[in-house]
Amino acid sequence: MSHTFGIRQAQKQKTRQSLLDAALELLEEQSLSSLGLREVTRAVGVAPTAFYRHFRSTADLGVALVEEALGSLHPMIRTTVSTAGDSDERITRAIELIARHVNAYPAHVRFIARERHGGVQPVREAIREQLARFAEEVKTELAKDPASEGWSDDDLLMLAGLYVDQMLITASLFLEALEAPEEERARITRLATRRMRLISIGRHHWLD
Repeated sequence: MSHTFGIRQAQKQKTRQSLLDAALELLEEQSLSSLGLREVTRAVGVAPTAFYRHFRSTADLGVALVEEALGSLHPMIRTTVSTAGDSDERITRAIELIARHVNAYPAHVRFIARERHGGVQPVREAIREQLARFAEEVKTELAKDPASEGWSDDDLLMLAGLYVDQMLITASLFLEALEAPEEERARITRLATRRMRLISIGRHHWLD
């Protein structure tokens, strides 16, 4: 009996993931607010009623996509601002990690970039909550750095927000340049490096 239950659970999870994958592919060409559940179920080959066994609505599916797109990134974000290495090494590491992630998961990055200010409120809120978590985690890492001595929690959170925002901007730039010549990607890397360095310089003089 437990074996049968396990098979059913595995099949249910497989169908759920298929719905997420199909939605993500369809969202390459449209926004979530225009996506119909019948489009998604047709792409998977299941009845529309099957959709509701996994998600309450397309908004609920969108929130699940936010978790899939951003939930696994928390360790990577913390790595980019860890105290290992000097400031330039950390900036280089951050930009390399962002570029690799965009290359590996362009559809997820495009979804977040489009829906961050999109028309589906639960999805906007889910993205905002994830980004707030990133900022809190970056703040925790920054607080471990001796350069943060004397900083207030509010100022550290403000600095963390600047880093997170710049990471998002950098990801969007790399996304736009996926099919661009290598020199364009090199230009984006230089630009992102300069911007990160500017934040870093400002950090070291904030308490002056």
